[in-house]
Amino acid sequence: MKLDEVDKKLLKFLQKDSKLTTKALSLELNLSNTAIYERIKKMERNGVIQKYVALINQEKVGKGFIVFCQIKLLQHKHAYVVQFESDVIKFEEVIECYNVSGEYDYILKIVVKDMKAYRKFLNDKLTTLDHISSTHSTFIINEVKNTWEINL
Repeated sequence: MKLDEVDKKLLKFLQKDSKLTTKALSLELNLSNTAIYERIKKMERNGVIQKYVALINQEKVGKGFIVFCQIKLLQHKHAYVVQFESDVIKFEEVIECYNVSGEYDYILKIVVKDMKAYRKFLNDKLTTLDHISSTHSTFIINEVKNTWEINL
């Protein structure tokens, strides 16, 4: 789907606050409510807008300890990759998982209560998976930038 300038502006507003009403958006973009509604529905149908979510303050819900864990598999056999991905998706502590190039095969973003909870996750869940050769953990000291907005 090709986005015009109005679509891009609309997406910019929705990325900042997806709860804005079509009326508020129509006033900002000088279009009718119907035109805004139709543009949003078209972007939803075409997969430009995937879903709407509530962003949670991790610290306020007791999940303020963030870890990036790099994983190296024993081998890059298809069966190993499929099994690892199938297993890691099930872990509620893992909120992001990326297959990457370089020295490691995967990077996981893990959110838990504290170091003790991470140690338990690592020992009781992650390192029990088959086909993991090694792990490397990096602990977040301070979040400098965290945004979900994509510049259009």
